[in-house]
Amino acid sequence: MHIHSKSSPRLTTLPNGIRVISDHVPGMHSVAIGIWAGVGTRFEDMVHNGAAHMVEHMLFKGTAKRNALDIAQSIEDVGGHMNAYTSREITSYHMHMLKDDIGLALDVLSDMYINSVMPEDEVERERQVILQEIGMCHDTPDDLVFDNYYETAYPGQTLGAPILGSANHVQNMRRDDLMGFVQKFYTPRNTVISAAGHVDHDALVEKVSEVFASLPHDQDYHPKSANYQGGDFRLVKELEQAHFILGFQSCSRLGRDHYTAQALSTILGGGMSSRLFQEVREKRGLVYSIFSFQSGYQDDGQFGIYAGTGPESLSEIIPVIADECMKVTHDISDEEVMRAKTQLKSNLLIGRESMMTRADQHAKHVVFRGGDFDVQSVIDEVDAIDKKALQTLAVQIFSGKPTLTAIGPLSGLASYEDIQHRFSL
Repeated sequence: MHIHSKSSPRLTTLPNGIRVISDHVPGMHSVAIGIWAGVGTRFEDMVHNGAAHMVEHMLFKGTAKRNALDIAQSIEDVGGHMNAYTSREITSYHMHMLKDDIGLALDVLSDMYINSVMPEDEVERERQVILQEIGMCHDTPDDLVFDNYYETAYPGQTLGAPILGSANHVQNMRRDDLMGFVQKFYTPRNTVISAAGHVDHDALVEKVSEVFASLPHDQDYHPKSANYQGGDFRLVKELEQAHFILGFQSCSRLGRDHYTAQALSTILGGGMSSRLFQEVREKRGLVYSIFSFQSGYQDDGQFGIYAGTGPESLSEIIPVIADECMKVTHDISDEEVMRAKTQLKSNLLIGRESMMTRADQHAKHVVFRGGDFDVQSVIDEVDAIDKKALQTLAVQIFSGKPTLTAIGPLSGLASYEDIQHRFSL
């Protein structure tokens, strides 16, 4: 498959280190634009777990010249939308506007990013909002089981700590902690401005140079290397269903097997035609929801399977999952390989019909890999995946130490030792 493109993304690094990437897409009336900071939960120290996420909330709460309502109204008055997210390795503040309002978007974004004042009363108010958010997570077992999973895979490390933070840490977070976090990490070399849609690159670079000129200087910081441990965590609770994740150490987002792992996940649990969906749900009726995932980080990764099932089916489900995982170490059909590769490529290309997805893809590529995002090179990598590579990677993943986390009525769940035995190759 070859992608023909009339234009390709343009990347400029400003003298102070800020990188600006734009993707002009003809025929668009709008532009998606934002700031991607190369910092997330794993950059925190443990006593300030939750700082990255709390800062993300606080940047919307006012600057020297705009209060929280001013920020919201300035964007919504012109029909724009804005949002943000925090992950383990990146934080994003982004907007989607009509093309003529790109200057306003950059004014508001830079003001939030550089001039946030974080008033004490707003810190206290937002603390309560985030504590409510943490409470909601604890009441949602299919969310909580993921937090438990990462804490078990990476114990005592901020890579495994919850993105929202623990209630105790959030309760004790001070304004000075948040301002110090911004000062340390919201710096030029850690900052990428990305835009996609109706955008002129040279005009964008000129505007960014102007409004981000006062961004403070960099401090060097590198997070501690990931140290996967794995293990077993079970939380018995009175629920209708048991929720569990069974996972293994996998490859990093920068590793050469990253897309092979994505393809393996697609074959095992990536849709209605996947092996786990067909065997566990369609043939046996053991679950409503089952899927697999590959999460890559800068220096490590996780390959996991999530399922939710009634207590009466729990004893049956682990052996079936283990059997399906073992089968892919030696038996994958040409049709499955082709289907997985086609799904990965189509997801990539369909996603790019969203300007926000484009801006996000390009920004992440710059943050993590340093260069711009080349769609054709990704497609070439996916096309190069073959059966042997998939089977070799499956052996490598499933011969590792498992991580199991489960919540709910768990009396029928296999022991950790039994699970380890089922995966012994």
